Amino acid sequence: MLKRTLALAAAIGLSVSALAAQAADVLKVSAIPDEAPTELQRKFKPLGAYLEKELGMPVQFVPVSDYAAVVEGIAADRVDLAWLGGFTFVQTRLKTGSAIPLVQREQDEKFTSKFISADANVKSLQDLKGKTFAFGSVSSTSGSLMPRYFMQKDGIVPEQFFSRVAFSGAHDATVAWVQAGKVDAGVLNASVWDKLVAAGKVDTAKVHVFATTPTYYDYNWTVRGTLAPELTAKIKKAFLALDPANPEHKAILDLQAASRFIETKPENYTGIEEAARAAGLLK
Repeated sequence: MLKRTLALAAAIGLSVSALAAQAADVLKVSAIPDEAPTELQRKFKPLGAYLEKELGMPVQFVPVSDYAAVVEGIAADRVDLAWLGGFTFVQTRLKTGSAIPLVQREQDEKFTSKFISADANVKSLQDLKGKTFAFGSVSSTSGSLMPRYFMQKDGIVPEQFFSRVAFSGAHDATVAWVQAGKVDAGVLNASVWDKLVAAGKVDTAKVHVFATTPTYYDYNWTVRGTLAPELTAKIKKAFLALDPANPEHKAILDLQAASRFIETKPENYTGIEEAARAAGLLK
């Protein structure tokens, strides 16, 4: 009888511990490092506080060194929720088979990339033949994959067309390179370009946009497929509830360069997967 009582007490103790551990769970959030780490942290801080309140649990931002680390983080269940580019989502979905794209910004349905140069004589890509060019990260949808895809459709193979092709690693770095004359031209995310211009961080008297890509689907917030369905639903609801008419919500949306968030689905990224396969980036 005593053994049974002790066994029961131990079982109750384990159940209480399990409940306590569940209550202390932290939602680990990350993002592809397409901007400087300090900027990513600044953009996430109010969103993180909002999610903590809406979800009733701690939220922790997990910075990563490169795009591949986000994919690995989700696949290994070390990251629960991540801000991904279209190509990074495709990689994550193929690797995990279960990652779920929850929401995207309204403009991510029709996203574009901007080609920029500090050379006033550059009016089109043809004016850059034999000159130097910068993409962002190799894994960036808007800073590499889709611009390259559209260039190749127009008969331009970057490594053959330009005298040198470089990768800056991030959109803001591409602008800095072009503005400093490190490269003759570059391409970046249209949203980051608009943000840098609005913040006065680029001299538009010197650097100009000379071309814009056709539209494509891009960024989204994705959760790992192994996350509890109830929590996944609550996260999605929290993003969709962000209302630009609410000043607190608008501050969050502004930092995310979003007018509002809308639902998305895996099928939206089929075009990006096709572009990645055409570029030889997926086996």
